[in-house]
Amino acid sequence: MGPDKKLLERWHDAQIVLFGGSAGSFKILFRIIKDLPEKLGKTVILIIHRKKNFFSEIEKLFAENSRMYMREIEDKDILKTNTMYIAPANYHTLIEEGGYFSLDVSEPVWYSKPSIDVTFESAAEVYGDKCIAILLSGANQDGAEGLLKLKKSGSLTIAQEPGDAEMGEMPRAAINLGAAEYVLTQDEIFKLLLS
Repeated sequence: MGPDKKLLERWHDAQIVLFGGSAGSFKILFRIIKDLPEKLGKTVILIIHRKKNFFSEIEKLFAENSRMYMREIEDKDILKTNTMYIAPANYHTLIEEGGYFSLDVSEPVWYSKPSIDVTFESAAEVYGDKCIAILLSGANQDGAEGLLKLKKSGSLTIAQEPGDAEMGEMPRAAINLGAAEYVLTQDEIFKLLLS
């Protein structure tokens, strides 16, 4: 069965799509970036936990396989439609009034920098009901509070079904907080993104 009508309408109306993921989210994110069309008509932002000072080929791998133009976020970058942004390691990524990013070097949140909560909370303040946020697999609770703030601001909030995730703790924390309007499996997430 496909996504319900209200969910589809909100997906089509959204301008910003946020993905948060940690341990176990690489496979689903890789599939997402390969499948999303070049002209999605939205801005896509990926916040993925990575080890501090650990060089990662993830941006290169994602960029080589993405149909959408993709870049790592730099301080003061302006959010553009049909662009996929990936939060850099060792910084928190915030979205500011006026539609641009700022990078912050303050302490890790949930042992993570970038923190999903930090980006989600800033997006809630700036974009409210123009956002969709999808919280994927992960082994800690980062993203749950941010997802709740997004929901309260009118954003569409989705958590991956914990039993369907490689690591269910992150989406489960959001569900337990009442932060997820919808709980979807990987296949249901893909049906929505490609509808």
